[in-house]
Amino acid sequence: MSKANERRQGMSSVRTSGPVLGGMLLLLAVWFGWNSYAQWRQDAVAQGLEQARDRAVQDVGQAMATQASGLDAVLKQPPVIAALAGGDALAAASAIRERFKGAEDVQVLPGDLAAAYANPKDFGYARLSLLESAQVADRAQVRVVRDAKQVRLGVAAAVRLGGQPAVAYARLPLLRLTGPLDAIAAPDSAYLAVRQGSYNVAQQGDVALADVAETLARPLGNSGLRVAAAVPQGDSGPLGLGTVGCAIVAALLLIIAVLLVLASRGQVALPRRRVANQSSVDEPTFSQSLQHDASVASEARALDAEASPAPPALVPAVQVAAEMFRAYDIRGVVGKDLNPGVAALIGQAIGSVMQAQGLRDVVVGRDGRLSGPELSNGLIEGLRRAGCNVTDIGLAPTPVVYFGAYELRAGSCVAVTGSHNPPDYNGFKIVIGGETLSGAAIAELHQRINEGRLHTAATPGELEQRDIGDAYIQRIADDVQLDRPIKVVVDAGNGVAGEIAPRLLEAIGAEVVPLYCDIDGSFPNHHPDPSEPHNLNDLVKMVQRFDADIGVAFDGDADRLGVVTKEGAMVFPDRLLMLFAADVLQRNPGALVIYDVKCTGKLSDYVLRNGGSPLMWKTGHSLIKSKMRETDAELAGEMSGHFFFKERWYGFDDGIYAAARLLEILAQREQTPSEVLDALPESVSTPEIKVPVEGDAHALVAQFVARAQTGEESPFESARLSTIDGLRADFIDGWGLVRASNTTPILVLRFEADSEAALQRIRTLFRNELQTLLPEHPLAF
Repeated sequence: MSKANERRQGMSSVRTSGPVLGGMLLLLAVWFGWNSYAQWRQDAVAQGLEQARDRAVQDVGQAMATQASGLDAVLKQPPVIAALAGGDALAAASAIRERFKGAEDVQVLPGDLAAAYANPKDFGYARLSLLESAQVADRAQVRVVRDAKQVRLGVAAAVRLGGQPAVAYARLPLLRLTGPLDAIAAPDSAYLAVRQGSYNVAQQGDVALADVAETLARPLGNSGLRVAAAVPQGDSGPLGLGTVGCAIVAALLLIIAVLLVLASRGQVALPRRRVANQSSVDEPTFSQSLQHDASVASEARALDAEASPAPPALVPAVQVAAEMFRAYDIRGVVGKDLNPGVAALIGQAIGSVMQAQGLRDVVVGRDGRLSGPELSNGLIEGLRRAGCNVTDIGLAPTPVVYFGAYELRAGSCVAVTGSHNPPDYNGFKIVIGGETLSGAAIAELHQRINEGRLHTAATPGELEQRDIGDAYIQRIADDVQLDRPIKVVVDAGNGVAGEIAPRLLEAIGAEVVPLYCDIDGSFPNHHPDPSEPHNLNDLVKMVQRFDADIGVAFDGDADRLGVVTKEGAMVFPDRLLMLFAADVLQRNPGALVIYDVKCTGKLSDYVLRNGGSPLMWKTGHSLIKSKMRETDAELAGEMSGHFFFKERWYGFDDGIYAAARLLEILAQREQTPSEVLDALPESVSTPEIKVPVEGDAHALVAQFVARAQTGEESPFESARLSTIDGLRADFIDGWGLVRASNTTPILVLRFEADSEAALQRIRTLFRNELQTLLPEHPLAF
């Protein structure tokens, strides 16, 4: 065939296929162009919302400061000073109200707040908290309170009434706070709210976005209020391209389409290239054109990343950090490690494991953390994507989630919880087929995600929403009842136990005084960790103030229990385990009782004397539950406050149930609760000592163990050594422990002895040996 004929054939091919290819490329250009425009609009909405949120923080904060300074100014006026000095509370309140414009009511209350403490539920916990804060602050404090059965703005300041400490309190219309928000115009498709705890003080926009509004939340100083915001989650562009990338690809496709159409009409000549030993000119096939477009898209994606980086808070990147997958659970920092996209992948990985085991039903619940709703929704999406049927029980303590797996016969469950960690943490505790995941099983989830071994069902699993809180309370109350009333203060630490724990303890016959029982994922009063003695200070004060018999505290998700006596003593969990063991062994002689390596050395003898079989095991709620299943133990406990009752219960760790069993035992005794608890064997001991370290804490402990086992040269020669979890050295007059935490880069130590001198000797021995391994790390324990 001549070259002229080949050219004529090529031109004929272009005339025939050019318009078709041009039309297809034009459609692709329109598609990419529309995606560029949609993402530009999304970015504009997000930017507008952030500006509205920041303005709301400024304006609402200024409104609060105005009310606080207003009360402070009124209190400095001579007539008010004179009225307060006169000691007449009513006259002083009247003088303040006359001068504090807009006040609906003013009270001057004695500093002991006796009326409030007499009935805090009717008085209002938020109002009581405001008055307490005002007493220790140097200026007026502002809070949203419930007063006169309505939500109002409360302002309070410390004063002297007749020379005695007192508090001036003013009730104002809520409009004083919400007015500035009403004046702010947020984008219609977005959501903006002022929140205190889990309560929406005011909100505007699309309320369907309320559950995902905490990602962009900003606090209003130290008031406990915050401004929450959210925009609809937009889809990423094709091939992962952003605004600029889509625009570049659209422009290139449009140019190519126009050239093809013009070439088909003979109005422009397509460039030709000659290839050696080849008589014809190669025209790009449609497949080659698409490959070229993909290459262009890749380059455009790089340009887009430079020109318009997507805000991580608004368009979270789905990247799963390996360090979140811990020994007992999955845990990470929200916004950094965790977002709804990551939660969905984790849910799909869990669902994939379930499908491999022939399981489909799973219960999901979440604690009170602010990020809980959006992470729970993401998790459920992933589980359903894997074909699992999900029962969502909503806001619930982790033990109630475990209970749901049994009660609803699902056998599997996931609790969305950050446990006792700071507010910006969250995570997942996972049970599949009745087995709590730990160690390699949790690491396997990360491997599945990394390798893409995720099951996608042809049809998504079903979703059902249920509330099982009443069933949980009824199940326990049917079995546990107090022989006599016991007055107990319940400190929920603003965690998820705040709603259900007081109800349960009242249902079994206790008189309950709640403390920090309003669920607030920002944990404004103290860290939700009852294993730290300083977190129990307020509980001790409340027990003494209300003349209660005992005080109990829970961690953030209520699977751990802390206890204090009327005298202010913290009762360590290992001593509580003695009490529980004696009770269980009365009905189950010879039963196995498991305890972790951090527990008192007196526990083993105590269990033996009461007819039981003691077994020391590794620390970790997942590991303890696994050992219970293996050994058929009736009871287990950890120094951290996890208690596991198989006798009369299901064998999972449940701080609320443990509190009920504790009150049941105390109510059966003739002695006071303090006398019963004081009678338990006790040594001189330390709480858990945590030493942060750099590098591999487990490797450091392994070196410590090797040095301790060197034989006659070892200072631990006279001790009985246990290496099931770190090193525990039991001497004739006491013991010491060092182990690596499985959740954070720290060493955990604890010491116990028969005397202070022996305690210091063992403590010094461990410190000296550890100092040898950490010569540049000062050790203060």
